[in-house]
Amino acid sequence: MLEKFKSFLSIGPVFSYFFRVFRKDTDGKYPHSFNLKMMHGINKISILMFLVCLVIMVVRCATR
Repeated sequence: MLEKFKSFLSIGPVFSYFFRVFRKDTDGKYPHSFNLKMMHGINKISILMFLVCLVIMVVRCATR
């Protein structure tokens, strides 16, 4: 039961996606299509915007 719960809360695949979306797929392990490329492009933009906003919030909080 505890192992099932630990595997349910595992965030390893999420972090591996964040790093995978920013590098080229050279081994052909994942499918290639126009829709998938656009989705990854939009995800890159949203991840970068989130990180920029996070930095802005931390700076604002630290300077108060």
